[in-house]
Parts: sequence; structure tokens; C-alpha cells
Amino acid sequence: MAGMSGKRLQKELAKIQGVLPPGISLVSAEDLREWQMDLIVPDNPIYPPDEEYRLRFHFSANYPIEAPEVVFMLLSNPERKIPMHPHIYSNGIICLDLLDKQGWSPVHNVESVCISIQSMLASNTKAERPPGDAEFVRSNRSRPRDINFLYHDPTV
Repeated sequence: MAGMSGKRLQKELAKIQGVLPPGISLVSAEDLREWQMDLIVPDNPIYPPDEEYRLRFHFSANYPIEAPEVVFMLLSNPERKIPMHPHIYSNGIICLDLLDKQGWSPVHNVESVCISIQSMLASNTKAERPPGDAEFVRSNRSRPRDINFLYHDPTV
């Protein structure tokens, strides 16, 4: 990836290969298009402290002007589940305004996105999926960044 996007991602990668906040770790960044990060959620009984969750970041050539596409991954080896949360669909798509066209700002980066998602999980009080999860997973054909979510639930 060349230009502004490539330079920005190289800078971010150099930084996150150093020290990251507790519970966030870089798994892979073999190129500048896709990275994987693991998260642990501290201090929330909904998420066992030994359970890790895998995030996949996909960057377009317009990053950081355009938000990365960020989803949770379901894996069997190592085991990574999709966390239960009223704003996370069972296919790993995350309903978070930060990842939306209107909510994104180029001041955000991979680390700040991970911190925001980790915080969203840490403050969760409901071990449930979003309303209409099964229908959404079955019928959605849009990329996560192209979905127009309604952000209306300030309680989670």
C-alpha cells in the first residue's frame, strides 16, 4: 500500500509492535491491508478473563480518511469466539459509531479502536445479541462499512 495510507500504517505498526494497553495484542500484520489483534476483557464476568477475542482490521487505500473495516473472527485453533454483546452480531460485525462513516475521524488508529471496543465490552451488562441477529446474519450482503446502523441504545 502506497501513499498516505501506507506511511500511516507503517507508523502505527511500529508503535503497536512496542507497548500496547493491557489485554490488547498484535497477532499478525503480514501486510498493510489486513491486521489481526487479540483482546481480553478485564473485570467483566460476562467475559472470562482467560478468553481472547480476535479482531480483523481491513484497511482500504483511503485509510485513515476512511475507517478500517473491523470485525470479530470466529476461529477454532486457537479458539476465538464472537463475544456476546447487544451491538455485536453473531457473524462478528460490530455496530459501533466509531467505525461508521459519520463517526470515524482520522485521529483514530488501530490502538484507539481496540481500546474503544475493549471498553464497550468491559461496560456491557447484557449477554445477548442485537435484536434481529439471525435475520441480519442470514440476509446481510453488505460489507460492514457499508451498513447504515441506527445508534439508539445508550445503555450498552
